[in-house]
Amino acid sequence: MPTITPAALLQQLNWRYATKRFDAQRKLAPEIWAALEQALVLAPSSFGLQPWKFLVVETPAVRQQLRAASWNQSQVTDASHYVVVTGLRTTTVEDVDRYLHHQAKVRQQSFESLAGYRQVLVGFLQQGWAAADLGAWNARQGYIALGQLMTAAAVLGVDTCPMEGIDMAAYDRLLGLDGSRHTTLCACAVGYRAADDKYASAIKVRFPLDQVVERR
Repeated sequence: MPTITPAALLQQLNWRYATKRFDAQRKLAPEIWAALEQALVLAPSSFGLQPWKFLVVETPAVRQQLRAASWNQSQVTDASHYVVVTGLRTTTVEDVDRYLHHQAKVRQQSFESLAGYRQVLVGFLQQGWAAADLGAWNARQGYIALGQLMTAAAVLGVDTCPMEGIDMAAYDRLLGLDGSRHTTLCACAVGYRAADDKYASAIKVRFPLDQVVERR
């Protein structure tokens, strides 16, 4: 059963904005952050493969370095939490098997019983529309997770700012991702807006529904 009304959901989505200034003194309660981490875990992905890793950057010195690699945007250091979304550079048959072995364990079924599904997954990786650039396909999944994080935060009354104005190569270097299977996709600052952030009261600019939603 729903635990939030449609009106309440729309109220929170209208309240949400890309926060430009965070209150550096205000931190998320541990239970709030734990719920948002689980929102990332629960994010959907194509075939359920979850081709990502979310790096929660807690070390102040590293966040300062990341800020320098983000055109000195204050959100990187002032937000309560800072998450870097990374994606697999490619997806392999071994990744498929790892996921299916985990599925078999969680659902108490045999790996062998998933042979047909495995064939579908492997076939898609090798011959499907995404096969020419699996890294780009994985990046799409990362943005699904980013959207889920931001929506979950809004429902809980927590502010966020998605961050693409970053030097991704520098992020990879600073976070030890060079030579690894993962690469930086984007980031998200999470916390509470500063009282003097003028953008908090700005009217949201969106095209009307009849211009973006069609019924056929």
